[in-house]
Amino acid sequence: MFDAHRPPARELLSDCVHCGFCLPTCPTYRLWGEEMDSPRGRILLMDLAEKGEIPLEGAFTEHIDNCLGCMACVTACPSGVQYDRLLEAVRPQIERNVPRPRGEQLFRGAIFALFPYKRRLRLAALPGALYQRLRRAPSVAKLVSTITATLPARLAAVESLLPPVAVREAFARLPRVTPAVGGNRRGRVALLTGCVQDVFFHRVNAATVRVLAAEGFDVVVPRDQQCCGALELHSGREAPALVRAKRTIETFEVLGVDAIVTNVAGCGSSMKEYGHLLADDPEWAERAARFSRSVRDVHEVLADALAEGPRAPRHPVRARVAYHDACHLGHAQKVRAQPRAVLASIPGVELVDLPEAELCCGSAGIYNLLHPEAAAELGERKAANVRSTQPDVVVTANPGCLLQIGKHLRGERPLLHPVQLLDASIRGVPVPQH
Repeated sequence: MFDAHRPPARELLSDCVHCGFCLPTCPTYRLWGEEMDSPRGRILLMDLAEKGEIPLEGAFTEHIDNCLGCMACVTACPSGVQYDRLLEAVRPQIERNVPRPRGEQLFRGAIFALFPYKRRLRLAALPGALYQRLRRAPSVAKLVSTITATLPARLAAVESLLPPVAVREAFARLPRVTPAVGGNRRGRVALLTGCVQDVFFHRVNAATVRVLAAEGFDVVVPRDQQCCGALELHSGREAPALVRAKRTIETFEVLGVDAIVTNVAGCGSSMKEYGHLLADDPEWAERAARFSRSVRDVHEVLADALAEGPRAPRHPVRARVAYHDACHLGHAQKVRAQPRAVLASIPGVELVDLPEAELCCGSAGIYNLLHPEAAAELGERKAANVRSTQPDVVVTANPGCLLQIGKHLRGERPLLHPVQLLDASIRGVPVPQH
């Protein structure tokens, strides 16, 4: 039975009529055809647990853990079932009340001792860069392949998902303020640089700043910003996630900006939820709600700017571009049209959507580390759908998706964030290859 702290609401559980419209969009149901690994099956389990008819240990935790949290079911549901709210309530219940095996505790603990901390990620980048350099030698690559074949699945997944490491990029810093290009200023925004994003995908942040400035925005990048708490929130670690949420609010609310911009789908979806997450905290409720109203994905900002009229000239990019909807952008934030509008503003781009676009690629925060076999099946499926469109470039707005799809495409196509493609068009430079 659930404890008294924010259990799933009875009225939300009762909204599900078990119609089955969610089934074709659910990755785990598509993989296994198991009713309890579908959204309506998990809601049934939540209903039984809320009534005290089943324990949280065992099958309940297993089926909830199997969920990627992609929220495709929320998009598909004709009854408006808020599965996102239900999952958000249930995962902390498991983390508080269900003891995990020692090995599971250690593995999860290692993840959360590293990924939310930029300084630790930068230190990890040093041996990572050396390792990747050594791997280029054929003899070392053969040895590594032999060793990784014997590793437990989770450790092998960690090795295979290691992002391309450039030490100079890992330690790079963006300017605190980048003024708008030209005299016709649209507004002033602040950028959340992220954790993994800032260390391993700094080039995406740099491109984001250049594009926003070119389109008439002053861009503020506070140096004291830290993790927004998204990874912990999506994994049920509610207490540390809320501490990070409050710290993020404190950092950005004093800047006096028109919007807080994020270019990471997972971060943006969490930050837009701060108002809900802190709604029962008298000290923070109003501040959190105000903060969440100011959070905007970079594509939302750029699409609005396009509607007013683009400021920066575009150079042609002759390329067939496949766009993958990151789940926490398309399903959680409902930001679908804006990235396509931004990409369509680039002359020469032929934009194509992927088959089975609603299905998650298998990244899902840390899911591909915790459930590598299921994630690999989804990754291979996504890669096959990408290949079927025969693109020159693949774009998606989340670092986890870039790593997951890149792993299964095996270097066959360049993978970029959409702002990198727009940045190349505005500057008239060749399209980056990573």
